[in-house]
Amino acid sequence: MSSYQTIELKSTQKIEFIDITARVREMLRTGKSGSGILLVYTPHTTAAVTINENADPAVPHDIGEFLQRLAPQQDYFRHGEGNSPAHIMSSLVGASETLVVNNGEPILGSWQGIFFCEFDGPRQRRVFLKFIPG
Repeated sequence: MSSYQTIELKSTQKIEFIDITARVREMLRTGKSGSGILLVYTPHTTAAVTINENADPAVPHDIGEFLQRLAPQQDYFRHGEGNSPAHIMSSLVGASETLVVNNGEPILGSWQGIFFCEFDGPRQRRVFLKFIPG
């Protein structure tokens, strides 16, 4: 894999968890990545990246529901765009994940997947992958 790749995404819902595991694996494979570290990062202030269960679609749904209850729209928010809850959710989840890569494969648990988290969709989005051999 060249040291830097981009995944282009189009979210379709206000809050959405998009499983990007297969795309990350494919980029590592086609780039003939060896072993090292992979940084998965999104530059959007109302989105995030997380690793969690991808075997049961109820899990990302439940996380999204919980985050909406944790950061509901409030009258006291001052941000003019009206999307303060999305900024809060992004800060809580985080804009990046770091993975160990061995022989071109990300080391993930049996039930783990890599998710792009949309909190202010639908939108066109990007995720950057930076592979650091080692």
